[in-house]
Amino acid sequence: QVQLVESGGGLVQPGGSLRLSCAASGFTFSTYAMSWYRQAPGKERELVATVSSTGRSTNYADSMKGRFTISRDNAKNTVFLQMNSLKPEDTAVYYCNTKKVTYGRTYDYWGQGTQVTVSS
Repeated sequence: QVQLVESGGGLVQPGGSLRLSCAASGFTFSTYAMSWYRQAPGKERELVATVSSTGRSTNYADSMKGRFTISRDNAKNTVFLQMNSLKPEDTAVYYCNTKKVTYGRTYDYWGQGTQVTVSS
C-alpha cells in the first residue's frame, strides 16, 4: 500500500534553513505529482508546494514563493522541500501528500508529518 515517510524537521532559528524529505513506496512514484502541506496549531492544513511527476513543473503558495523549493528524485522515490529564510510563522507540522484517482474518485495519501519549529 501507499506509504509516505517524512523526515528532516526540527528546531531552527529565524532566517535559517531546513530540508525535508519524503520517502515514498507502494506505488509508481514517477507517475504521480507530489505535494507538501503544512498545518500550524489551530489552523487548517494548507498547501505549500506541488511538483509534477517529472519534476519539470512546480507550484507554490504565495507566501512560500522565493523561499521554498520543492524537488524530487524519481530514482530514489523521494520528494524534497528546501526551506530557506524561515520565519516563526512557518512553524507547523509538514506533511507529504499524493493523490490517486480510482474509478473517478480522488484519494489523498498522507505521511505522518514532521514538525518544523522556527524560534530563537
